[in-house]
Amino acid sequence: MVYFRVIALTLIAIIVANEKITAQSKSGFRIDITIKDATDSVLYLANYYGDKTYLTDTAYLDKKGHFVFEADTLLPAGVYILAGQHNNKYFEIIANKEQQFKVQTALPDLYSGIQFKNSKENTVFYDFITYNVNIQKTLHYLADSLAKLEKGSLSAQQINDSVQALRTRLNKYKQNVIDENPDLFVSVLLKGMDDPRMEDFGLTQKQLQDSVFTYQYYKNHYWDDFNPADARLLRTPVYHRKLETYFNKIIYQHPDSLIREIDKFIARVDTNPETFKYTVWFLTYKFETSNVMGFDEIFVHMIDKYYATGRAFWTGKSTLKTLEERADALRNILIGADAPNMILMDTSGGFASLYRQDANYIIVLFYEEGCAHCRKEIKALKAWDQEDSLDFKVFAVCTDTNLVAWKKFIKSEQLPWIHVNGTRSVTPDYHHLYDIRVTPTIFLLDNRKKIIAKRLKVDQLKPFLEHYEMTRKRSD
Repeated sequence: MVYFRVIALTLIAIIVANEKITAQSKSGFRIDITIKDATDSVLYLANYYGDKTYLTDTAYLDKKGHFVFEADTLLPAGVYILAGQHNNKYFEIIANKEQQFKVQTALPDLYSGIQFKNSKENTVFYDFITYNVNIQKTLHYLADSLAKLEKGSLSAQQINDSVQALRTRLNKYKQNVIDENPDLFVSVLLKGMDDPRMEDFGLTQKQLQDSVFTYQYYKNHYWDDFNPADARLLRTPVYHRKLETYFNKIIYQHPDSLIREIDKFIARVDTNPETFKYTVWFLTYKFETSNVMGFDEIFVHMIDKYYATGRAFWTGKSTLKTLEERADALRNILIGADAPNMILMDTSGGFASLYRQDANYIIVLFYEEGCAHCRKEIKALKAWDQEDSLDFKVFAVCTDTNLVAWKKFIKSEQLPWIHVNGTRSVTPDYHHLYDIRVTPTIFLLDNRKKIIAKRLKVDQLKPFLEHYEMTRKRSD
């Protein structure tokens, strides 16, 4: 099914765009919409922008039964949505070079009889949609028929042949549209809608059987028919979907690999300020809010390379300061960094240093004595400690300053660990050193006091450490 058919849209999600439309022409745009049998008296024009939609304009039903959107400036090119006042989406249109046209259609089937006047772009667009919908209906019918047949039978083979023939026809039709309309934005859309398929590359059977080769080839050719610097694509659902797919599924999910590919990709869109802005913002937000351990390194990289250097031209001073402070808070506790030392008061009133603890591994536990979640994790950690042979020590930092309750808790739970409290400290505040915002929080250090894992629960930490130890022994 064509892409916009599967895009979920409700007008509740539409918010007012905060950027002004740049004047490009004295004539501006004028779009005259007639929807027979529609009950709405108000029609909304909205545009895609990344993974969101923004309200662009509002039109009211006139005495002639028309909705007219108009202004003396041009609409930024892209795909626009026509929606009613009851959160009902009608259809989509393309705004590109032709921005003074009429649209006529009728309920209940808006697509079958839709007509455009003075818009070749949208006429070609909906001709393709109609052709595609008809092909998809036949494909669904054949799929249902195939499911009822015995696999490998003659009839099943005939249906498979028919399916392949229909897909070939659809691809040929699409290619003809692209070849015959090289100047239309619809051709750009059709080329960019689908992700590349290995079978379309013409590779040999030997090449296809080489998984490393096919992965690299697919990654290198993922953007072949898509120009990410074309800002028109930013105003479609296509750009964001491809961007997410590329960085979620195509690129190897390791900070080093992702950082390398992020910089390469951003260099491709650097020629277009609008696409550059969206891409940098999206990737920064994506990795700032990621729950994947170690991905905060990517966030720090984004701030250092694109914000602190002044390239994020859209960012105000206060926002920039907040982002830089957040990056600085994470910088010293990234995976692979030396853990900041803590010298805190122990239960005897003296001081215990994290760096004086010797073991293959050190688990640094930040907890609050009265926290139910903390007690659950402590119970699991104690059980693991009693049965494990990986030679780890627990450096338990209590964030509760009630010293009496703290010592009573340690005694009642019989916790055989190094216990400290932040009430008195030789080193800087551990909240800042380790970015402690919630409890419990756990860090795992190796024998050199380097951070090898963080912010895991005990049931996650145990298999992680077992796997880490197994990998380490193999490499020795």
